[in-house]
Amino acid sequence: MGMMKKFKTTIEQAKALTIFIYAHHRTLALMRKFTKKREIVRPGVTRFASNFLTLQSLFEKKEQLRKMSQSEEWEKISHVKSAKGVQATATLVRPNFWSSVALCLRVFEPLVKVLRMVDGDVKPSMAFLYGEILKAKGDIKVAIGNIPGAAGLYSSIMQIIDVKMKNRLDSPLHKAAYFLNPYYSYNDDSIFQSEEVMDGFLTAVETFYHGDYDKQAQLLNEEVHRFKDRVGHFGKQVAAAGCKDFDMNPAKWWGNYGTQVPVLQKMAIRILSLTSSASGCERNWSCHEGIHTKRRNRLTCERLEQLVFVQFNALHAQKKDKAKKNQKVDPLLATEATYAQGWIVEGGEEDEINDVDPVTGLTWQLIVETCGAEEVTLLRRSARLNQPREIEEDIYSEPEPEDDHIDEEEIEFESDQEDVVTAGYEAEEGAGTSDD
Repeated sequence: MGMMKKFKTTIEQAKALTIFIYAHHRTLALMRKFTKKREIVRPGVTRFASNFLTLQSLFEKKEQLRKMSQSEEWEKISHVKSAKGVQATATLVRPNFWSSVALCLRVFEPLVKVLRMVDGDVKPSMAFLYGEILKAKGDIKVAIGNIPGAAGLYSSIMQIIDVKMKNRLDSPLHKAAYFLNPYYSYNDDSIFQSEEVMDGFLTAVETFYHGDYDKQAQLLNEEVHRFKDRVGHFGKQVAAAGCKDFDMNPAKWWGNYGTQVPVLQKMAIRILSLTSSASGCERNWSCHEGIHTKRRNRLTCERLEQLVFVQFNALHAQKKDKAKKNQKVDPLLATEATYAQGWIVEGGEEDEINDVDPVTGLTWQLIVETCGAEEVTLLRRSARLNQPREIEEDIYSEPEPEDDHIDEEEIEFESDQEDVVTAGYEAEEGAGTSDD
C-alpha cells in the first residue's frame, strides 16, 4: 500500500527530509536541540513498520521541526542553501505535506494494530487475525472520510489488501478460527449465517478429522448447534461475560465451557492456540546471520546451531520479560538503526532488497554457504586465510570546524518504551487533498 502514488509521494518526501538531516552533523545536532535530544527516525521490525513509526515520530514533532526550519541557526548552516536543503525546508513548512502525513497515519494505523497483535507474544493470534483484518477494512473507510476521491482511494486500498489476503490470510483455518472465537461470533450472530465463513469452517472440520466421518457427523450435526444456540455451559452468564473483552484467551474459554462438546472442543482449542506469524523464524535467521559471518565461517553446523539457539532464546526471554514488566513496549519497534537505513542513508534500502529473498525474507546465499552438503560434519578453513591480506592506508581529511559541537554520550535517545501515539491525526484539516 505504501507503493500507491498518494502515499509513496509523502513517504519519499519524508525520507528525503530525514536523510538530509542525518547526513550533516550540524543539522542533526540542531534537530536534537529542538526535539530535546529525541530522534525523528524510529526503526521498525519491517519496512512497513519503519515507515509508519517514522512518519508518526515526525508528526509528533511537527511543531519543533517547523520552528527549527524558521530559526536563525538553521539559516546559518551552509548545507541548508543546497538544493536538497531548500527542498527539506520547503517540506517542513508545507501544510499539504503534514496533511498527507496525517492521512497516511490514519490509513496505516488499522493495519499497524493488526501487525502489533500478530507480532506480539502476549497471546496466540490465529483466533483474532481474520476478524481484526475485517475490522481494519472498516476503520480505513472511516479514516479516509470525505476527502476528494475517497471512493476510488478506498477501493484501491481494499484491492491491495484482498490480493495480500488471498490464499494466505483467508484460508479455511483462518475462517474456522473466526467462527469459533466467541469474541466475534457471540457478539455478532450474522457470522453464523455467512456462507463464506461457514464454507471455511466445514473445510476445516473435514481436514481436522480427515477420514473420520463419525466425528465429523457428531461435530456438524450435534455439537456445533449447541455452540451456536448457546446450550448448556455456553448459555451461562459467566461464559457470555468472558468473551466480551478483546484480551480474552479463546482457547482457555473453550477449555472451560466446551466440555459438553468434546469433539468440537478439541478442534477449537487446537486451532485457537495457533500463532499466525513467521516473524520468529525471520528473527532466528537474523541471529544466525550475526553469528555466522565471513570472519567466523569455521564453525560447524552443529556448533552454529547451538550458538544460535542460546543467543536467540536468551534475547527472546529478555524481550518477553521486558514486555511483561512494561506493557507500553511496542513489538514493532526494532533496537537497531539498520532496520531503518532507508530513512537515514540515501539508497539504504537497495542493498537490503538485493540481499534478501522478496518472498520469504531469508538470506538464501547465507543459508547455502552455511549448510552445504560437505560442511555438515567437517570444519571449514576460513576463505580469508587463503587470501593475502591487502593493507590499505586510510586517508583522513581534516574536518572543518563546527560551532555546534555536541557530545554523543550526552544524547538521550528516544526510548523504545515510550507511549506510541495511535490517534490524534484527525485534527489535520484537508488531509491528503494534494499530492504535492
